[in-house]
Amino acid sequence: MQPSREQKIRSVIRQSQPDLTVVLENIFDPLNISAVLRSCDAVGVREVFVVYTKQYLDKRGLVLGKRTSGGTFKWMDVYFFEDLEECFRRVKERYGRILATLPPGPDTPSIYQYDLSEPVALLFGNEDDGVSAEAQALADGSFTIPQSGFAESLNISVACAVSLFEARRQRTVRGFYDEQPKLSLEQQEMLFVRWSTMLKSDKNHQKPIVIEKDSDPLLPVYTMRKDEQPKSKIQIIPVTNFDL
Repeated sequence: MQPSREQKIRSVIRQSQPDLTVVLENIFDPLNISAVLRSCDAVGVREVFVVYTKQYLDKRGLVLGKRTSGGTFKWMDVYFFEDLEECFRRVKERYGRILATLPPGPDTPSIYQYDLSEPVALLFGNEDDGVSAEAQALADGSFTIPQSGFAESLNISVACAVSLFEARRQRTVRGFYDEQPKLSLEQQEMLFVRWSTMLKSDKNHQKPIVIEKDSDPLLPVYTMRKDEQPKSKIQIIPVTNFDL
């Protein structure tokens, strides 16, 4: 690995935000998911949760283009759920709270009223219907992005970017991108080893991790997965066609 490449990777790792994530509910446009992943990478989010409960969605056939996502999905863990409650349970175990985005309304707090420097998962809903009533009921709170025009809402990928960069602004003030990184030195080194191994491997690291009720606990972002080991050590058996 070239020294400049290593320096870039270590810088990205140091600025990672392991207590900030995004949950996507029934997003059917792969371009929107790609754009979300790109925004997540830009603020240091290292894992994303995707849940599908609508049967009409061909969720296992989505294919994301490298150009749209800028190749960022390679540096991110994407978890795939078909059970909303299981998704929320797992996310809350790791992040403590889930905040759902809603269209502007007089009774919904602005995103700028929340402390996003604390652990949080931001929930974004379907392009047509937004966050479902079931997901709203399971969430710990909701927020809206203030608007001054005629449009009722922002595109989901735009709303996600606005929200994430507000979180980045707040976390920058706290020094989480500089002098007070979220990952310990040991965790940073473990993630560097994981990514370095992934770069040397010919494995397809562009698939989500399918999670069901009986699945093992989620691994920290800095823990290497079995499918990231050298090819000679394991046999890869694809579990889904949902290609990220």
